[in-house]
Amino acid sequence: MQSGTVKWFNDAKGFGFITPSDGSADVFVHFSTVQGDGFKTLAEGQQVEFEATKGPKGMQATKVVPR
Repeated sequence: MQSGTVKWFNDAKGFGFITPSDGSADVFVHFSTVQGDGFKTLAEGQQVEFEATKGPKGMQATKVVPR
C-alpha cells in the first residue's frame, strides 16, 4: 500500500486525484474504490492509503483507505 494526500475530490462527479507521498505523478481516484460504508467521499488534504494500478488512461487508485 502507498500513502498519499487527496489533491482534490468532486463529490458531484465522484472522482478526484491523490498526490502520492513518494513524489510520483498524481493518481486518479473514483468513489467506488473508497473502502468503508455509507457515502464514499474524500476531502482535500485528507491522508489516505491506496494501491496504484495502471488503467486505460494512466495510473488509478484502488482499495483507497481514508486515515
